[in-house]
Amino acid sequence: MSFPFNFYLLALLGSFLVAFLTLPLWARWCVRTGHVDDPGHRKIHDRPIPLAGGLAVFTGLALPVLMGAIVIYFAAGNQALMHGLGRRVFELSAIVLGALGMTVLGVLDDKHELRPAVKFAGQVLIASLVAAAGVRITLFVQNPVFSFAVTVLWLLTLINALNFMDNMNGLCAGLGAIAGWCFAVLAAASGQYLVALIALIVVGSLAGYLPHNFPNARAFLGDAGSHLVGYLLAVLAILPHFYTPGKPRPLAVLTPLLVLALPLFDLACVVIIRTLNRKPFYVGDTNHLSHRLVRRGLSKTTAVLVIWLLAALCGTLAVWLNL
Repeated sequence: MSFPFNFYLLALLGSFLVAFLTLPLWARWCVRTGHVDDPGHRKIHDRPIPLAGGLAVFTGLALPVLMGAIVIYFAAGNQALMHGLGRRVFELSAIVLGALGMTVLGVLDDKHELRPAVKFAGQVLIASLVAAAGVRITLFVQNPVFSFAVTVLWLLTLINALNFMDNMNGLCAGLGAIAGWCFAVLAAASGQYLVALIALIVVGSLAGYLPHNFPNARAFLGDAGSHLVGYLLAVLAILPHFYTPGKPRPLAVLTPLLVLALPLFDLACVVIIRTLNRKPFYVGDTNHLSHRLVRRGLSKTTAVLVIWLLAALCGTLAVWLNL
């Protein structure tokens, strides 16, 4: 039986609606509990903004995944999906639990401003548990210990890269949606239906949040959201098979690096600058690409749109090289 592509549409629209409609509910909860971003140093807003974005995005991810798994299991109408779900049910459970862990860690950081060492230890713990569950980078890596270490390092890199880029309205979520769309197209084109569905759910969740944040923010992602976005993109880069033995495209394994070129480039630049200035790499500053574009005369909204465009061009190139 051929794959029902209306599943793709349902995944995208369903996650969009869940995130979009639940964000106001989460925002009211955040205001009631004091889970807000207050005005202050290096802040551009003049009133408390609820940190509801990450909670809404996680809801937009978890609820459709749960409902989709139930529908696939009981409908049993599509063998491709049933086969994929059967093979990856443990991995999928680990991915969702890892997403929950990253969201909770971010909420704790937003509320209590965890020490960098504590936050990093939490990231390492969650990344290690996800890698131990079988979500691994295995290509060209035969040693399981090395594979485990590379996977944890990759997860930590993307989590912090997207956390660093959450510095202007819409920037982090927009980059996440663009990268997620690219991974969805690549997975769908190669017949990896379950991976494509997960990617589209991520895209829909982020798209459902964006109207509440860009260009004018009624809610922020917070560390809960930026941790979650980085984690999800790192996982989406691991799940697909970008290289098939016998096909003359050995550089296809570099596809995730091209899709995620902008956040990785920004992370590398700010870490180098802070190191050269003898400052801790985890202490925020205004040396990000977005800040540099604003200093060159662009508005914050235009700077975000320019970075989105650059990310879309890199992602389009990655897709083109693989099709």
